[in-house]
Amino acid sequence: MGRGKIEIKRIENATNRQVTFCKRRNGLLKKAYELSVLCEAEVALIVFSSRGRLYEYANNSTKSTIERYKKACNDGSKIGSSAQTNAQYYQQESVKLRQLIQNMQNSNRHLLGEGLSSLNIKEMKQLESRIERGLTRIRSKKHEMLLAEIEYSQKRVMELENESVYLQAKIAEVERLQQVNLNMSGSELSAIQALYSNCS
Repeated sequence: MGRGKIEIKRIENATNRQVTFCKRRNGLLKKAYELSVLCEAEVALIVFSSRGRLYEYANNSTKSTIERYKKACNDGSKIGSSAQTNAQYYQQESVKLRQLIQNMQNSNRHLLGEGLSSLNIKEMKQLESRIERGLTRIRSKKHEMLLAEIEYSQKRVMELENESVYLQAKIAEVERLQQVNLNMSGSELSAIQALYSNCS
């Protein structure tokens, strides 16, 4: 039969407590050694008995392992501090962006003539100036587009006029050639008639 579970609590009998300590200590030291060999782990084990006696095991050096542990703790603390700083920064940036979006939405509403009751006289004048500047830019752009459209239309009219002149010239040339052909046909007919008369 297997051994039953031992209740984990303080052993009252001093002798039994010392025997258990020795057995468990040796087992713990053995496990530490096996871990360091099998897994190439850096292991340092420190045990103080109830009487204050020190027992230790280290596959490298207890002191160097402790120093490495302290350094790792400090590095971890720095990483945690850096992560916290980054989190605060992004949180602040998020607040700024939300505020910027809110301001832009309010500005657009004001430009549409909405939500004006929240503005004072100075802000109303500033809004009026913005609208006037915007209208000036709009009128300027509109004028520029109209001029470009007029210029294009004038150019197109000239092209159509040139095409019309060209077509009229072609028509006149065709009519002239047709007239020449008609005149030539009449002369030939007269010559044939004259020849026929002489023969009779």
